[in-house]
Amino acid sequence: MSKVLAIKPVTIKYANEFIGLHHRHHRPTVRNSGRWALAVVDVNLEVVGVAIAGNPVSATYMDGFTIELTRVCVKLGSPKGACSFLISKCCTVWKNMGGKRVVTYTLESESGASLRGAGWSLMATVKPHERWANKSKVDGIERARLQVYQVNKYRWEKALEEVS
Repeated sequence: MSKVLAIKPVTIKYANEFIGLHHRHHRPTVRNSGRWALAVVDVNLEVVGVAIAGNPVSATYMDGFTIELTRVCVKLGSPKGACSFLISKCCTVWKNMGGKRVVTYTLESESGASLRGAGWSLMATVKPHERWANKSKVDGIERARLQVYQVNKYRWEKALEEVS
């Protein structure tokens, strides 16, 4: 895999621009939020995917040792395994920074194959939070009623003691 794919750091702004063009169901993060971002490149050094790591959205996981992959996006037609490769490298980076756990979410309609391929565990089904999804505000502006907030999601976790 490493002969076909490589990782490079990118800005969160760059990652969000990529997400705006290629993500199937989500928009870029609000105000370019996140802690750091990585891109996966193919043999031609073309960016074929990005991930944004940020503070966990759920207060339950805000322990200083857990990060959430808030966006993961890989272009259609990317090399096989690009998403799993990107997710695994995000875990390695976070472990090297002293992190202990990574969490992320998929829609009920998504298989989670890339996460399983990267050794993650499915932990729970998360029901929509209607009140939170429709009444929360950022900078005084009500959060958009996106379809992604109206469906069940799966929470996945990776304990980083397992990462080598």
